Amino acid sequence: MDRNDKFRELIEDRLAALNDDSALGRDSQAVVELDQQAVGRLSRMDALQAQAMARAGQVRRDAEATQLRQALQRLDQDEYGWCDDCGEQIAEKRLEVDLAATRCIGCASG
Repeated sequence: MDRNDKFRELIEDRLAALNDDSALGRDSQAVVELDQQAVGRLSRMDALQAQAMARAGQVRRDAEATQLRQALQRLDQDEYGWCDDCGEQIAEKRLEVDLAATRCIGCASG
């Protein structure tokens, strides 16, 4: 298995995991019932907070999925794993930590 195949598999696995996480979080993002008789005030506040956290999590998952799909496009164009700034190859360990990295560690920290 070459480097690109390895990272394609890792990216596709991560996208599948994000999709699974999104499916699990859909119920948490549902509208909170306003009936004060069915849900007490504090319970409703907790539910609203949980709903907001679930929505924020979904926003993060969506952003990561977008970056991963862009990484797949770079793989298709043989541009994956090359630094956008200096043109050098990004270290494999860096890509393992951040599959969507577009800059080598030197350029990212500089």
